[in-house]
Amino acid sequence: MLNQIYQLIKPKNLSIKYEEIDINSSHNIIVKPNFMAICHADQRYYQGRRDPKILAKKLPMAPIHEATGIVVADPTGTYEPGQKVAMIPNQPPKNIEKDNIFFENYLSESYFLSSGNDGFMQEVISLPLDRVVPYENISDEVAALSEFTSVSMHSIARFDKIAHSKRDSVVIVGDGSLAYVVATSLHYTYPDMKITVIGRNPEKLRMFNFIENTFMSNEVPESLKFDHGFECAGGQGSESAINDIIDYLNPQGTIMIMGVSENKVSINTRDVLEKGITIVGSSRSGRKDFEQAIEMISDKQIQSRLKNIIFLEEDVKTISDIHKVFATDLSTPFKTVFKWDI
Repeated sequence: MLNQIYQLIKPKNLSIKYEEIDINSSHNIIVKPNFMAICHADQRYYQGRRDPKILAKKLPMAPIHEATGIVVADPTGTYEPGQKVAMIPNQPPKNIEKDNIFFENYLSESYFLSSGNDGFMQEVISLPLDRVVPYENISDEVAALSEFTSVSMHSIARFDKIAHSKRDSVVIVGDGSLAYVVATSLHYTYPDMKITVIGRNPEKLRMFNFIENTFMSNEVPESLKFDHGFECAGGQGSESAINDIIDYLNPQGTIMIMGVSENKVSINTRDVLEKGITIVGSSRSGRKDFEQAIEMISDKQIQSRLKNIIFLEEDVKTISDIHKVFATDLSTPFKTVFKWDI
């Protein structure tokens, strides 16, 4: 069949590419995208807020890597037409040797949809069978956050392997969508852990009413110390967030760095060495993380909590609607979600 791919060819400029797709492939499942969420990375490409050399290398490509879909065809018979699935953007090499050492999202041979390769803004998607995870009894707008949630589950999985066993208290620096989902995931995984969020927006901080404490960044008591920390600020705030966590941590604590910064940042290595701090970079996710994310958001209480950070935009039916939803996302405080109805 002839597939329509909605590509960003340059900032704020979209074009339709037509490509033949084999719906009878014996290996791939065909999925029609259903609900999508906008990531900061998608927005940076759309707005042209990346280095021109990076844009020249990555574009043209279809945006969006956070999406659910509806199965159109599965030659293997694993899934039924009409079944709902979350789609995994990370694409590891075929026949990859499975082991317990390397994660699929860090393999140099892997590639990522909507980062130099066409993302989910297509009429239909052809994916390897293991690149979808089924879900049911989850509202579609919440399921659209499955990729975003899987990123937090991946970070927690790495934290669990690396951090020492004293985990009474954890600090999260940042008060946006990532911090909210990480706090939700940590509270779900470690219900007895005391979680503190430190941010700069009092209205956003009030949303974190399910954890131990919240503080404005200029009101943190000097005596406050934590076992471990998660950096969820990103951007220009990465440097101060990382250095603040270094100050807050007890000796031999672990810092999970999750926020993306376009520029290099300076960190206080003297205290990193003096305290014996472990710094871990955590990015993207794989199938196991998606499965854990779907399991978590199947909980009705978690769904209700995640709905607090969703702005549900009107259905996207035309290219003009795509431009509109990217514009809307600039003014929403958390996550913009929409139904893909092209």
